[in-house]
Amino acid sequence: MAGDSPEQAVPEGAHDGAGHRARLRQRLLEGGAEALADYEVLEFLLFGASARGDTKPLAKALLQRFGSLSAVLNAEPGALRQVKGMGEAGIGAVKIAALAARRMARSEVREKPVLASWHALLDYLAIDMAHLTVERVRVLYLDTRNRLILDHHVGDGSIDEAAIHPREVIRRGLDIGASALILVHNHPSGNPEPSRADIQVTQRIAEAGRLLGITVHDHVIVGREGHVSLRAKGLI
Repeated sequence: MAGDSPEQAVPEGAHDGAGHRARLRQRLLEGGAEALADYEVLEFLLFGASARGDTKPLAKALLQRFGSLSAVLNAEPGALRQVKGMGEAGIGAVKIAALAARRMARSEVREKPVLASWHALLDYLAIDMAHLTVERVRVLYLDTRNRLILDHHVGDGSIDEAAIHPREVIRRGLDIGASALILVHNHPSGNPEPSRADIQVTQRIAEAGRLLGITVHDHVIVGREGHVSLRAKGLI
């Protein structure tokens, strides 16, 4: 009977799941990058984890818990599980989106000379490191055309000579035939301003590189509040 159709069966004020999803999909496909709010992006990601029902409350709960879309995508699975309503399928949907974003940003860096695609590099580093809860040190080794040879994870912990040895950094570069490098680390506090140890270790690595023919182009510090280039600050 006509009165039994799904559209008419939805009580007034109830969530029209299928219709809402279709409208959101249409806005995504027709409206471009800014068509959806952050919570709607999360809604869309969670559609696949929930065959029916309203994913908006869960999306908003995730944003409230973690503070931003990027923080949700970078959250650890254990932390995501603590949000009521997040099951394994939802966690998988969030983490595959984060992985796809990293892979896309990384390919932009690997396919072009790093210094000529600086903004792509900063995007890649922000996606990969800005929301880490531990301090991580990486060295990006470059060839004579400033293309990435190796993205080396040196270790986790405060950047000082106990964690990162200038001679070891340069020796690794010599071993792989690098002609230049970029130091990278993050500040879990969110503030990317360099510490005295950051500056001192950078200057020692730069001096060791000058002696052995490896240029230190920069040291980039990443945080939730942005990034800082020690080269731009005149500290190298």
